[in-house]
Amino acid sequence: MIAHVAGVVAEKFNSSVIVDVHGVGYEVAVALGDYEKALLNEPVKFYTYHHIREQSQELFGFTSLAAKKLFEMLITVQGVGPKAALAILSLAESEVVRNAIASGDVAFITKASGVGKRIAERVIVDLTDKVGLAIRTNVDAVGVSQEIAHSDEALEALMALGYNLNDATRALEGVSTDLSTAERVTQALRG
Repeated sequence: MIAHVAGVVAEKFNSSVIVDVHGVGYEVAVALGDYEKALLNEPVKFYTYHHIREQSQELFGFTSLAAKKLFEMLITVQGVGPKAALAILSLAESEVVRNAIASGDVAFITKASGVGKRIAERVIVDLTDKVGLAIRTNVDAVGVSQEIAHSDEALEALMALGYNLNDATRALEGVSTDLSTAERVTQALRG
C-alpha cells in the first residue's frame, strides 16, 4: 500500500499529476482544487489511496489527510467508485463537502460529474452519521454567511493522532477557532 507520495510535480494533465520521486514518476489522480494548487517543478506531497483492480492500479491523491479519509468513506457507499468520489471532492474543499454531507445537502452533491440524485441521497443516508456534525456558519451584520474554514489544521492533527473524522469533528465542536492550532488540539483532547 502506498500511503503517500512526495516529490516534484513533473507533469499535469486530465486532472492527474505526475510526481517525480527520485527519478520514478507516479501518476496521481487528484481533485480539482489539488490539481490547481500543484505547480510544475514545485515540491508536493499527496496522501494516496492505492486502488487495485483486476486489470489496473490507480493512485488517488489528496493534499490533506481529512480529504483522503472522506474519500475512503465515500467509496464505501454502494454505487460510488473512486472516480465519482473524486468528482464529489472536486466540488469544493473537503471540509465544505463534509459539511454538505452532514447537513444533508443533496443538491450540492448532485453537482458532481456522474453523480445523480439517487447516488447523492445514498451518500447522505450512508455517511451523515459518519462525517460528524455540520459546522454552523456565522452570519455577519449584513446577513452574509462567513465562509467555512477550508483547511482545519486542528482537525488534521487529531486525525494524525488516531481520531476518525467523525470523532475529531465532535471533539473540535465548541472549541474556539480564534485559538492557535496547538491550543485547539489541546482543548479538544481535554474534552
